[in-house]
Amino acid sequence: MSESAISEAPTQITTRSEAANAGAVISQPPAAVARHGDILPPKKKKRRVLPLVVLAALGAGGYEGYRWFVEGRFLVATDDAYVKADMSTIAAKVAGYVATVPIVQNTRVSKGDVLATIDDGDYRNAVDSAQAKIETQRATIDRIGRQVAAQGAMIDQAKASLASAKADAQRTATEYDRARTLMQSTYGTQQRLDQALADRDRAAAAVASATASVTSAEANLDVLKAQQVEARQVEAELGTSLAMAERNLSFTTIRAPFDGVVGNKAVQAGQYVQTGTRLLALVPLKSAYVEANFKETQIDRLQPGQKVTIKPDAFSSRAIEGSVESIAPASGAEFSLLPPENATGNFTKIVQRVPVRIRIPSEVADEGFLRPGLSVEVEVHTRDESLPKPSLVSALGLDAFASNLTKLAGR
Repeated sequence: MSESAISEAPTQITTRSEAANAGAVISQPPAAVARHGDILPPKKKKRRVLPLVVLAALGAGGYEGYRWFVEGRFLVATDDAYVKADMSTIAAKVAGYVATVPIVQNTRVSKGDVLATIDDGDYRNAVDSAQAKIETQRATIDRIGRQVAAQGAMIDQAKASLASAKADAQRTATEYDRARTLMQSTYGTQQRLDQALADRDRAAAAVASATASVTSAEANLDVLKAQQVEARQVEAELGTSLAMAERNLSFTTIRAPFDGVVGNKAVQAGQYVQTGTRLLALVPLKSAYVEANFKETQIDRLQPGQKVTIKPDAFSSRAIEGSVESIAPASGAEFSLLPPENATGNFTKIVQRVPVRIRIPSEVADEGFLRPGLSVEVEVHTRDESLPKPSLVSALGLDAFASNLTKLAGR
């Protein structure tokens, strides 16, 4: 088209104010000029753009449909999931004034590191006192042992006296028999007979006395041995008291039971703490896991070992691959402080949630960026990974069509 034709074309362009003053109707804008100078009507431009939009929409829809068929329909997802860890609240085992607190908030500690110390003066005195009592008791046991040895010698002496008394009794009995025989043959006197009788009876009494002395000495030996056993039992009790005192002394140094990060520190040097006073919390980030609360209508497809995609809200650009570790034996409501009672007559059905524990890979947990309490989104892959992934042909439903074509070609 020539420039004169373009100039001759009616191109009335007025502003709204001018059109209002002149009473004229606002004319349509001039046709757009193409890149090469050609004038294209607006309808033709729309006709070219619309197919492209429709084609792009069909492509996007097909791609999303394929993704759903291949993967999406096998996913069970929830955003009611949080990072958890088996954190421990560290408390004082013994009472006393806090001497030192060598750690600060949010610091990493290793197992065995000192978290705080309590003044141990009283507990050291208790250990020294228990040790002194044990030493005293050991001296008592040694003394009783010496008495046992001495009593054994006394028993030997009593037995020797008994043997002497028996020999004397035997001699006096023989003399009595001789004196009585002489008396019967008129060669002895009555006085001699009486003397022999008295000597015999005195010797018999001496034998009885010596026998009693031996019995008494042996009984005393048994008593001393019993006292020795009792003293050893007391020593064992004192040993237990010493062990308890040493144990209480060890509790004055509070150490980390495992590797973790110090949090919620509530102890300061100079503070007096009682037994059970909370000092701080220790969070083992290396043992972090995810607790996802799935609807009861979703858990029928879940089982331990399934792959899970974890997306932390705090690190949305990062996806973590975990696995289902276990499923809770009851819904979360059953473990609450006041479980719901649905037998009261006022019943409203609510979809229950069941906690599912999801394991986080150890190498990811070691990085320490997953902190307990963070929100995450999880997707559980319920498709059997041992089976091949569905192809595009099966996704479009063309597998049966291709099979029929193959059969026809074979005929």
